[in-house]
Amino acid sequence: MKTHTNVTRRQEAQAERHLIEALASLRGAEEIRLFLRDLCTPAELQAMADRWAAVEYLKRGLPYREVHRLTGVSVTTIGRVARYLASGNGGYGLAAQRIEDRQHG
Repeated sequence: MKTHTNVTRRQEAQAERHLIEALASLRGAEEIRLFLRDLCTPAELQAMADRWAAVEYLKRGLPYREVHRLTGVSVTTIGRVARYLASGNGGYGLAAQRIEDRQHG
């Protein structure tokens, strides 16, 4: 999180929109991979990959400890992912469903 106060909520929202537009402009997984590797530190990218790794197992209904055993992701992070999967903005579920549809369709 930012610690300075000279950035308004409007400016933060605009910066987020610009980031989303940049992501939406990319064509395919390889371009997204390149962009994320430029945008994120290795630790940030690993943290996002860890969260995403938990989604598949949580959607199958596996207990947190089993997800931890399979992925190495902390139980705290798994709990956070589960909370957003159940009552977040719907992004995890949407992406997971699209991947599942692509695999079966």
